[in-house]
Amino acid sequence: MAPPPRPASYSLTSLKRWSCRSKEIPAVADIKHLHVYDFDNTLFSSPLPNPQLWAGPTLGHLQAYECFANGGWWHDPSILSATGEGLEKEEAKAWKGWWNEAIVQLVELSIKQKDALTVLLTGRGETNFADVVKRIVDSKGLNFDLICLKPEVGPNGQHFVTTAEFKNEFLKNLVFTYKHADEIRIYEDRPNHVKHFREYFEKLNKSLLSHPIDQPPPPRKPITTDVIQVTELNSYLDPVIETSCIQAIINKHNTVVTKGLPNTTRSPWPRMKITSSYIYFGYLINPTDSARLLTLANIQPPSLIDSSDIRLMANSILIAPRPPNRQTLDKVGGKGKKVTWQVTGTAVFENKIWAARVAPVPETEKYYTNDPVPVVVLAVRKGARPIDAGRIQNWQPVPAEKAFIFETVVGDKQTLKVEPEDSGDDRYESRPSNRGGTANGYYGGGYGAKRKFAGESGGYLGGKENNGPPSRVEDRDMIMRDRDDGTWMPQDRAPGYSNGNGSGRGHGGRGGQFNNNNNSYQNDNDSGRRYFSSNRGGAGGGNQGGRGGGGGGGRGGNNHTNNSNNSNNNRRNDHNTNAGGSGGGGGSNHRGRGSNNDRRDRGDNNNNHRGGGGGRGRSGNRGGGAPPGYKSLDDYGPAGFDGSNEYSRGSGAGGAGDGTVVMNY
Repeated sequence: MAPPPRPASYSLTSLKRWSCRSKEIPAVADIKHLHVYDFDNTLFSSPLPNPQLWAGPTLGHLQAYECFANGGWWHDPSILSATGEGLEKEEAKAWKGWWNEAIVQLVELSIKQKDALTVLLTGRGETNFADVVKRIVDSKGLNFDLICLKPEVGPNGQHFVTTAEFKNEFLKNLVFTYKHADEIRIYEDRPNHVKHFREYFEKLNKSLLSHPIDQPPPPRKPITTDVIQVTELNSYLDPVIETSCIQAIINKHNTVVTKGLPNTTRSPWPRMKITSSYIYFGYLINPTDSARLLTLANIQPPSLIDSSDIRLMANSILIAPRPPNRQTLDKVGGKGKKVTWQVTGTAVFENKIWAARVAPVPETEKYYTNDPVPVVVLAVRKGARPIDAGRIQNWQPVPAEKAFIFETVVGDKQTLKVEPEDSGDDRYESRPSNRGGTANGYYGGGYGAKRKFAGESGGYLGGKENNGPPSRVEDRDMIMRDRDDGTWMPQDRAPGYSNGNGSGRGHGGRGGQFNNNNNSYQNDNDSGRRYFSSNRGGAGGGNQGGRGGGGGGGRGGNNHTNNSNNSNNNRRNDHNTNAGGSGGGGGSNHRGRGSNNDRRDRGDNNNNHRGGGGGRGRSGNRGGGAPPGYKSLDDYGPAGFDGSNEYSRGSGAGGAGDGTVVMNY
């Protein structure tokens, strides 16, 4: 049992122990403003797991602390180091294109402000990430006074299970050390943390105001608090690099399991492997064009879009719900062929299916589709089958301004899964025996999770276990290549990647359309099957999943400075910020392991903490009730709130739908 933490002492020397940067900090009397910035997806566009690459359950699994022996997506430094073209190349160009430039400008203003202390505060572990985070920040010339990452043991012997606990304790030390500061501003992208910090300082200020007269004076006066929710820009790694990174993490995990080496995270998982699931063959639409096409779906009432009854698609024109044969390949001109289309009409079928009719450009272009009329399914209601779009007869013409022209690429839609090695032979996934058996596929009468990310893993045919014979590949260099049999896979990257970083911008984020992955990464032992919990989420604007207990938190609307209707704009000292768009539905935690709202945090003390549902994303904090562990102000006795940690773990308030947990620090 760890010794109890020592009483906090509020001094500059004590505060500097929280920082991984050796720098003298201003005197207490000189500081009137405290500016605290989160790192991941607030200041820096840290890559997220690509929802076009991984199956829904795997997206959640990858981000759990205990998913691998050395930690998951947010705990292994190789992921962050692989951002863009890799650490060495990106450092030389200051990670150009990977910053939230609006927040960078605010940091620069804070640094110039003589009476302001500027702090970078992130829940990434200090041991693994101090070096890479400092290199990223220094490359941009951002000279923070303090750079604080979550330590294994705090300066006073504290042990932090969650990021919120760590940030709570640091912020308390910060405001009690700089006791003459009149204001603190916190820039944060996670809605549950935004709400938590607001409530924390509300309680703290109440306790300072209601201090008993017969007691010693409080350590400071109440402080004006401004917690600013920042709209993130979602970014993804090149899919080849991302798959390679995950395979390397799996290899390290398997070595620990096989040799009985120290299991840092106490991961319960056996040896793991990457497998592939086939979904369908089609003309694949990139995320940017998907976002444009979705504007054609006149879903009424509009509130349906935010409900769990509607699944947004607009990701392809179906060629075949199975791997193509030679005849089909000849008809479409082979994989990788690009075809341009124009929208000619829209329709709603039984108020269940929203679709757009398209025609090739030019009209003489050779094409082949599953339906007599080429169709893009825009959205489907729960219980509807996308394939029924072929039954639409009454199409409404579109005005000239909505006759969108877009480009597609012929290819396979596949997703990758991370599974135990003993999960069975994955070379031929089970296929539906009839046209009604898949959970959320093209034929399926059932309905999967709500989806607000156009191009997500759920598709025309994919159900709980998607089908088709993936091809094996043992070498990373074979991930994408030209093949002698007439099929095509790009040498460098999948179609849809258009910029120098190997990833094109999608709607709301970086990351092109990864759809031509005909591969399976795996080891050799195949028997039995073990499933991860299904927690698919979605998100408007290219963000799949939510924060906290798993929400499909989308951030629709415009990015940054043009999207300022809902949050603090034109603030003092020229600190402008951004407003979040409306969010997707929340969901359940991956396996109920760890806390409800900190999938990126350590999960050491998993004493049957059952994760609850997440909130409803970012539409003005509409989420399903307060995050776990919250109390109202009336829950405190006459002594008031003393500023101590109360961020407990447990079941949270339910949100809507089941969401893929996409978390960042």
